[in-house]
Amino acid sequence: MVSKKVRISKLFGKTQREIPAEADTISHQLLLKAGMMHQVAAGIYSYLPLAWRVLKKIENIIREEMDKAGGQELMMPVLQPVELWQETGRDKAFGKGLFTLSDRREHTLVLGPTHEEVITQLVRHNVQSYRDLPLLLYQIQTKFRDEPRPRGGLVRVREFLMKDLYSFDADEEGLDQSYKKMLQAYQNIYRRCGLSNLLVEADSGAIGGKDSHEFMVITGTGEDEVIYCPSCGYSANTEKAESSKDNLPDEELLPLEEVDTPSMFTIEEVSNFLKVSPSHTLKAVFYIADGELVFVVIRGDIEVNEVKLKNVLHCSEIRLAIEAEVIEAGIVAGSASPIGISGVKIIADESIISGANFIAGANKANTHVKNVNHPRDFGVDIMADIALARAGEECPKCRAKLSSMRGIEVGHVFKLGTVFSEKLGAFYIDVDGTSSPIVMGCYGIGLGRLMAAAIEQNHDDKGIIWPLPIAPYQIYLCPLHLENHQVEATAENLYTELGSNSLEVLFDDRKQSPGVKFNDADLLGIPIRVTISPRTLEKGSVEIKLRSEKEARLLPLTRITTVLEKLITDYLST
Repeated sequence: MVSKKVRISKLFGKTQREIPAEADTISHQLLLKAGMMHQVAAGIYSYLPLAWRVLKKIENIIREEMDKAGGQELMMPVLQPVELWQETGRDKAFGKGLFTLSDRREHTLVLGPTHEEVITQLVRHNVQSYRDLPLLLYQIQTKFRDEPRPRGGLVRVREFLMKDLYSFDADEEGLDQSYKKMLQAYQNIYRRCGLSNLLVEADSGAIGGKDSHEFMVITGTGEDEVIYCPSCGYSANTEKAESSKDNLPDEELLPLEEVDTPSMFTIEEVSNFLKVSPSHTLKAVFYIADGELVFVVIRGDIEVNEVKLKNVLHCSEIRLAIEAEVIEAGIVAGSASPIGISGVKIIADESIISGANFIAGANKANTHVKNVNHPRDFGVDIMADIALARAGEECPKCRAKLSSMRGIEVGHVFKLGTVFSEKLGAFYIDVDGTSSPIVMGCYGIGLGRLMAAAIEQNHDDKGIIWPLPIAPYQIYLCPLHLENHQVEATAENLYTELGSNSLEVLFDDRKQSPGVKFNDADLLGIPIRVTISPRTLEKGSVEIKLRSEKEARLLPLTRITTVLEKLITDYLST
C-alpha cells in the first residue's frame, strides 16, 4: 500500500445520496453510494481508489497465508488455446459460460474462467519424479465467465479477480494433507479479514473431481441457501445437500385402477380431488438435457434438484421443457405417466421406492392411475438421489430436523484427483520406477465476492462498517468548522503526525456541515472517526468514535496518536 493518507478534497470518487435503481443487494448499493465502484456494463465494474485499497489488503492477506502454507506464486495467461479445453472436455462442460474469441489467424482462444488446464500442462513440463512433489502453486489473476444473469453487484459478475491455488501430490494421502493445509489457510484468511464463515459440502460443478467444500459467509441477504443440522453439524449448500425422505408405511400392492380427474393437472389439484397426500403421488417433470427430452419421476411432495439431475445425466446444459416440446414427443402434458412410455429416457428419484400404491398420470387427458408401483408397473433408466433437500426434513447423518440459512460463497476447494493429470499427461516416476498420474487439488477465493460479503455481514442503515484489517483507511479525520483557525491548524498537524507514524488516514478537509461529514463518515465505514471541533479543543481533547459502536469518547489531544496506535495494534494482533 503506497499512500498512507489522502485528503477527501483530492479523492477520486464521490458519494451519492440516492440508492441506484440497478443495485439489488446491500453491498451493491453501498459500494455505489460510497463512490467505491462504477458499473461499466452488466457484471463489469471499475474499482475506484477506496475499493481498490480494500481489494489490495484482501490480496495481501491471501498472499501471506498462501506463502505461509508453502505456496509459490506465479502468473498464468488469461488467453488460453481452446485445444487445451477440448482435451479435457470442459469446453462442453462450461458451455456458453466460456468466453471465446478468434485471433487474426482464425484460431479460437478462451478467456480463462479458471486455470486447471494451463497449470496441469505447466506441471507436466516441469515435474518428472516423486522428488519434485508435493507442490503448491498459486496466482491472483483476472478471470472471465459469461454469466447469463449478472446480479448482486460483485456477487455474480462476468469479470472478476480471483486467487486460485493448485496442489500436486504423489498420492491420495498427500492430497488429503494439502487439502487440510488449505482449509486451515482459508480459515486464517477469513479470520484476518474479520469475517465469520461456515464450511459446507458443495457440488464440484464444471471444475470436476470428487470431494468439494465451500466457505460461506452467513448473511440474511446471501444468494445461496445452506442446509445444516443443528444437532450433528452436517452442512451443505442446496446443490449438494441430502435429507432422509419420509418413509411411507408398507402396503400390499393393489391392482392398477384408472380414475377420472377432469381438468386436474397439478399435484395439488389431483391430491385434493382424490383426497390423498401429495406424498402418495408421482410427479412427472420434463427437461431438455443437451437437446434431449428427459422424463423425471419424483414423489409429489418433493422438488427436483436440477444440479443433482445435471450431474446424473453428465450433461452440459439443462432446462425445463416447455409444453410444446412435451406434446411433440407424443406425451400428454398434465397427465403424463412413466407407465408404457417409450423413446424417452426416464430418471427417477429414490423417493419413488419409499411407499406404495402411488397415483400417477394415465397418459390420457383428464385421467390418472391409482396404485402405481415401481418396478412392477414401470422401469427407469437411472435411479438416483435428485431431490432438493429442505429445512424441516431429517438429517441424513443423525435424523434430527434440518434447518437453513442464507450465505455468500467466498471460497471453494476441490479434490480433483487425477482427472486432469490423466487427460493432459501429467505423470511422474515414483520410487519404484513406475509412471503414475499426479494427484491434484484446486482452491479458489474470489476477492470481489469477499469484499461484497464483508459489507453484507458488516453494515447498518447508515452505511458500511469495515473490519479494520481490510478497511480502505484506518482513521477518518473529521475536523468541524474549518473556518476556525485553531481547528484547521490542529487538524493539519494531526494529519501530518498520524501519517508520519504509519497510520492510514482519510482526511475530510472539506468545508462542509457537520451533518454532511458525519453522514459520509458512516457511509464510507472507516473504523475509527477522530473529530476535532472548537468544543473539543476547549477541553484540550478530540473525540474518538468507533464505527461499530454508538457512543463517542473524549481523549486528550496530546496522547491521541499513542492511543490510536495501541487501538489498531491490539485489534490487528487478535
